[in-house]
Amino acid sequence: MPREPKELSRNENLIGWAFLAPALLINIFVILIPALLTALLAFTKWNGLGTPKFIGFDNFRILLADSVYRVALVNNVKWTLIFLVVPICMGVLGAAMLQAIPRGRNLFQTIYFIPMIVATVISARVWQQMIFHPMGGLLGWLKKQGITLFTSNPLTNPKTSLYSVAFVDNWHWWGFLAVVFLAAMRQIEPDLFEAADIEGAGFWQKLRYITLPLIRPTLVFMLLMTVIWSFLVFDFIYIMTEGGPGYSSEVLATMTYKKAFYTFEVGLGSAIALTMSILAGLAIAAYVWLQSRGVEI
Repeated sequence: MPREPKELSRNENLIGWAFLAPALLINIFVILIPALLTALLAFTKWNGLGTPKFIGFDNFRILLADSVYRVALVNNVKWTLIFLVVPICMGVLGAAMLQAIPRGRNLFQTIYFIPMIVATVISARVWQQMIFHPMGGLLGWLKKQGITLFTSNPLTNPKTSLYSVAFVDNWHWWGFLAVVFLAAMRQIEPDLFEAADIEGAGFWQKLRYITLPLIRPTLVFMLLMTVIWSFLVFDFIYIMTEGGPGYSSEVLATMTYKKAFYTFEVGLGSAIALTMSILAGLAIAAYVWLQSRGVEI
């Protein structure tokens, strides 16, 4: 006898869950459980050994009184603002220019994407030793030619260290954004651009009135991800400056690492990590709220 539709539906659901189970288990054990443990440790005093001692909100009170924490938070905000403007604008303009050229588009996409696939450690060390180094790097060579861009290594100058690392990360990031935005732009009907050409619209007019409105979902999503990733930034800063000199490039992630693994204040490090998650969660909550209000994003 043929099986009932309800039985078929139940079997299909079981098969679907069977395929999903490996990925769900990985996410539970690798992401969810460590995240919950970190949130719990944020309310304890623990050095990584023995039994954690519950201390309530004391870790957060310590952080609010810590000047280094405030510096790191401000640096994270600066980093976020930089990456919400510079690479996003460069990515949109780069994608728009690629869309306008009839030939060589794939070649330029590949060139733009190369920094993204190079290991972070390699990229950071190349910039640190071969470009920013005042003696053996590009800046040192330019100085010998009579061109002085910086009087000292910008990575060791408290006024320029954060922005120097941001420059390197921007070089690594903007090409990826350009490729993503180009993929969205290629979904736009060519007839719209042809009609704009007939009307005499220029590059900037087509970008403003056709391209940007039609790629808005992709643009908003990448802005959201930029906010989240900016508050989680760690690799380039830790490799190139370790948060120095004098905490000038310290961010929340590097401070978390130092508290947990340098001074063994695991509870305090977990509290910083929890604040990072809360800040990233606020960005997601704002995105979901705007969608629930019917805003087209």
